[in-house]
Amino acid sequence: MNKNPLNHETTGSLLTRYRLEFDTNRTSSPWWVPFVSVVLGLVFCGIFIALNGMSPYTVYMKMFKGAFGTSFGLTETLVKLIPLLLCALGVSVAYKISVWNIGAEGQFAAGALAATSVSIYFPDLPVWMIIPVMVILGIAAGGAWGALTALPRTYFGVNELITSLMLNYVALLALNYFVFGPWKDPAGLNFPGTPMFTDAQSLPVLGTTRLHLGLVFALVAVALYAFMFRYTRWGYELRLIGANPEVARNAGINIKKHILIVMIVSGGLAGLAGMSEVSGVTHRLMYGISPGYGYTAIIVAWLAKLNPVGLVISSFLFAGLIVGGYSVQTIGLPSSISLMMQGAILFFLIAGDMMSKINIRRIQVPMKGAH
Repeated sequence: MNKNPLNHETTGSLLTRYRLEFDTNRTSSPWWVPFVSVVLGLVFCGIFIALNGMSPYTVYMKMFKGAFGTSFGLTETLVKLIPLLLCALGVSVAYKISVWNIGAEGQFAAGALAATSVSIYFPDLPVWMIIPVMVILGIAAGGAWGALTALPRTYFGVNELITSLMLNYVALLALNYFVFGPWKDPAGLNFPGTPMFTDAQSLPVLGTTRLHLGLVFALVAVALYAFMFRYTRWGYELRLIGANPEVARNAGINIKKHILIVMIVSGGLAGLAGMSEVSGVTHRLMYGISPGYGYTAIIVAWLAKLNPVGLVISSFLFAGLIVGGYSVQTIGLPSSISLMMQGAILFFLIAGDMMSKINIRRIQVPMKGAH
């Protein structure tokens, strides 16, 4: 706990002082910090929009109507929610035990690659087997990519932040290699992508929309996440590791084993997101398949405080920001405005977390020479 004198005043023979105390032991911030962070982020971005000669109200209303105001916008928002929610669940599982997995982007790409390999190497599988095999391979590939981060962390103490970040670039370069190289569609007019999936290799969609079965995957995963952490022994052990690793170790919990399993689960969820994206939305593996879902998922998880309901809400919000960002292009703004808003929200969220650890304490001490 750091203490720092703030100022002082005199009261009789006593000197009143105020101290700033930074409570490093506080691991959670007040419930209202995420809400205030979102509001401040929007206000901050609104100032920039106004400085560029546009009305923030007009821009925000355009984004809101584009994302939530029509059935098309709403279903598109739900389509974007699917990879965000699955990736955010993945990183949340790891964050529960203070393992900082920022490799969801690479695990997403690994899952997409593995799922696409079914269409490349096993096109003649029985129809009923195709989607289950794609799901299993997507989860397995993402989990294996997560294990590549966990193994050095577990046995050699390598910082998982660096490992998972570097593996993102490896996975994305591998993806680019395949879509520009051996898997490139020869009839695709030089487009960097694989041949289109068949109907049997594509997830079922809702009516004429692009909303696909991946939404069910994501919601089931949320339910399992909530149940596991609340009602199972494994969830209890993970919560104990996250709260106090030393106590967990003294209680006989094998922390190394749990870190390895958690990273495999975390990567598997991101891999499922990659599978859902290629099979449900793009129907092929192609260059730039992810606009940064894995990185945005980190903000989503942080904003939700790892709460399952909060994850759904924050995923919905950020999916709306992405879709709304597309809609403002019609009034002359770039879609990347949504990235600015995401960054601003993250900035205020981190600032809020830090500020919530600061206490201002009033103390009284005798004045020098007073008796």
